[in-house]
Amino acid sequence: MDKTRVFALIAVFLVQVIYGFTFTFANDVIDDGFIKPFGFIFIRVLGAAILFWILSLFTPKQRIEPKDFIILFFASVFGIALNMLTFFKGLEYTTPIHASVIMTVVPIVVLVLSAFFLKERITGLKIIGILLGFSGAIVLSVYGKSTHVADHIPLGNLLVFINAVSYSIYLIIIKKLTSKYHPFTFIKWLFLFGFILVLPFGYGEFSTIAWTSFSPYIVFSVLFVVVGATFTTYLLNPIALRHLKASTVSTFLYIQPVIASIFALLMGSDTMNLIKIVAACLIFTGVYLVTKKPKLYR
Repeated sequence: MDKTRVFALIAVFLVQVIYGFTFTFANDVIDDGFIKPFGFIFIRVLGAAILFWILSLFTPKQRIEPKDFIILFFASVFGIALNMLTFFKGLEYTTPIHASVIMTVVPIVVLVLSAFFLKERITGLKIIGILLGFSGAIVLSVYGKSTHVADHIPLGNLLVFINAVSYSIYLIIIKKLTSKYHPFTFIKWLFLFGFILVLPFGYGEFSTIAWTSFSPYIVFSVLFVVVGATFTTYLLNPIALRHLKASTVSTFLYIQPVIASIFALLMGSDTMNLIKIVAACLIFTGVYLVTKKPKLYR
């Protein structure tokens, strides 16, 4: 296995590790009323946009063709605005368990879209891997603990489903862009457009934040979400997509509930049992099968 592929696999794995931790930090900030959901999105996108534009000052310059700015705009719509807004709003109405189950459709949607738009080959091994990961993620989600009481669950489920499809489309669009440009070139524009799109939704809640009420833990949580769950993940994903197929990258999403469960276990808010161990084994076996055979999965 070549070094660039190994680096890409490590990058996409780190993305899921960060996302697995993010649920706890983001929920603590939102559930305790420090920042409302859309206000948090405003901070995420603004903070990441600033960081990406600063980063661009120290990276090689590459000219983007005018027609590709339209593609970048739609990548911002699906990957930032629609993706974040529907997920956060969906969590207000549904439960984390419902949301986790619905998000497992992402690799399946990406597999289908990749076959149509990226001409990726759908192999039996990849299908088996995705089904194993899907099964394990469903089991972990269903057996996960949740004290969240939700209203309007059907609406929440619909919004989370829109989020899942939106994220899937984003991966396909970004895969096309990474074949033409280095991620450092276009991510700053992605977040600039994204900030303009979320500005009308998030500014009102952002303006009501009581910053002086933040404890050191809440400050750390906000910084983690901005720097880790937004800046770092949106940087690593396109880098991984330069060397991996979109369907391979999306399958790593199944690792999220494993990481979240391990983190909850370490924090003393969850317990381990045989069912969860079997589910985790199914997930890692599925991810292994999807990433197997470098000749077929660049």
